[in-house]
Amino acid sequence: MTEDELQKILETALPAADLHDVFVEECQDQDIRLRFSLKSGASWSSAALLSLVDTSLRAATGMGASLSHLTVTVLRAPHEADVIALSRVISRSGETVHAEAWLFSHAVVEPMLHATGSLVRRPLHA
Repeated sequence: MTEDELQKILETALPAADLHDVFVEECQDQDIRLRFSLKSGASWSSAALLSLVDTSLRAATGMGASLSHLTVTVLRAPHEADVIALSRVISRSGETVHAEAWLFSHAVVEPMLHATGSLVRRPLHA
């Protein structure tokens, strides 16, 4: 899948509240890099960060899966800046996909959050 294809899928599949001006920076094999932008004067809530995690993990599967299990480790508080998410598929077993996501504030230097999840593959429009 190309960056443009994933961008279109994200814009179509996600509710407006979960978009956060998402931009697909890189989409190679199973490694995905997304950038989420914060609206002026806003700050990242825990709920918003969990939405970014969900989007990032699902993007690694091509948006063709839904979360069944999630583990999140918060490493530091987010800055009031763009969030960069790096996600990838770790393994596949039948209909189950295991993936991880790292979230960074503004630049890929020190992660602020790490998440692993198990996702169940399903048809995209199910």
